[in-house]
This record gives sequence, C-alpha cells and structure tokens, in this order.
Amino acid sequence: MSANHNQQRVLEFYAAFDNRQIDQALEMLAPNFVAHMVGMPEPLNAEAFKAFGMNFYTAFTNSHHQFEQVIATNDQVITCGTFHATHLGEFQGLPPTGKRVKLDVMHIDRLEQGEIVEHWGQGDALGLMQQLGIVFLPGPKLVPTLLKVGISKVLKRFSS
Repeated sequence: MSANHNQQRVLEFYAAFDNRQIDQALEMLAPNFVAHMVGMPEPLNAEAFKAFGMNFYTAFTNSHHQFEQVIATNDQVITCGTFHATHLGEFQGLPPTGKRVKLDVMHIDRLEQGEIVEHWGQGDALGLMQQLGIVFLPGPKLVPTLLKVGISKVLKRFSS
C-alpha cells in the first residue's frame, strides 16, 4: 500500500472513533495488532487496546481529533495534534464533570495491507487530570503563600 493510502486509512480510523463508530474503527485493526502506550507496563493486544479505548469512548463524548501534523512514510503514519471531548461519563472512578477537555496527543501507526498492526500512543495525561480537577495546580496568587509557609518551616528547623 502507498503512504497516501495508509495515511487515509489511519485518518479514517480516528474519524470512526470520533463519529462513535467504534466497530468500524476496530475492524481496521489487524488480528495480530499490538499497542505500545505510554504509562502501560507492557504492550496491549487488540482486546486490551479495545478495553483501553472503550474507557475513553464511554467517558468522553463529543470527541474530535484535530491533527496539526500528519506524516506518512511507506508503512507508518505519524499524527500529532489534540483530542477534544466532553467528560460526560465515569473515568477511572471519577464521576462526570461535564468539562470540555483538550488533550495533546501523538500517535505512530504501522500498517500492513491496509490494516493497523502496531500503534504507539502518547497523550498528556497530567494535563487531562488537571483539566478534570484531579491534580492540584497552584495559581499565581497562591504561590507567595506557599513560599512563605515553606520558608517558615525551614526557619523553624534551624531555630530549634
């Protein structure tokens, strides 16, 4: 298959996911599919990848991948961009927040005979958690207070 054909297939895969046509997306995966995901201790087979994807699929609706860069070589397609969605379902124990999120993503998909056989994926998990309100991030007004408390603790140690 040509690089252009592979690029089209990969973009169809993400469009099917975005259009909530999960069965159509999963049909594009080869039987021997393997996914390498950042933060996962080992590669995922097709079933484990489906479970991983379904976690996002059910938790985030109104999803849309927006790729700023798509690079296709003979058998690989690299996509860099953002994933936009609304958090309307439970996600890793967190009840729906109704928040619109934007997640930076980078993917490499390798194809054989028009099927995706290998996937490497990375998303900004910390940014996602911050947007959902899980990770505390001090604002500019709080930084001086945090510094003052930290310095007073250090001074107390030395004065004792």
